[in-house]
Amino acid sequence: MHRVFTSAAPLAGFALAALTLTLNLTTPAIADEPGGVTKLKPPVTGEEVYQQVCQACHMPDGRGGTGAATIPALANNPRLAASAYPITMVVKGRGAMQGFTDLLQPPQIANVVGYIRTHFGNNYTKPVTAADVEHMESALGH
Repeated sequence: MHRVFTSAAPLAGFALAALTLTLNLTTPAIADEPGGVTKLKPPVTGEEVYQQVCQACHMPDGRGGTGAATIPALANNPRLAASAYPITMVVKGRGAMQGFTDLLQPPQIANVVGYIRTHFGNNYTKPVTAADVEHMESALGH
């Protein structure tokens, strides 16, 4: 007997990644727990946020990918020149990408937007602040 698998498997993978992300971001600090469990501290720097939140989809090199969905490349991306664009994407989401205001605070969003704008072949060095993120959240109704 042959079994036919549907496209639900990739969605289950995304759900598992989202659950793992939620658990990692809500842990208060690094602490060894009974049973050998170690909790991660919440990401603070742009690199930490990228590694714990973004790179699962956008890849470690920022080149994005295709599969169950097309994940846009952050590498060499001229859309990142204006900080409002990546702030909006992280705050509001778009397409298959969710908004992250329920998981990330404005300083974390500012840090990761600053990180992607200065890495992966991007050289947009104007700083992004938590106040910029808060202003955008307000403008977007979040």
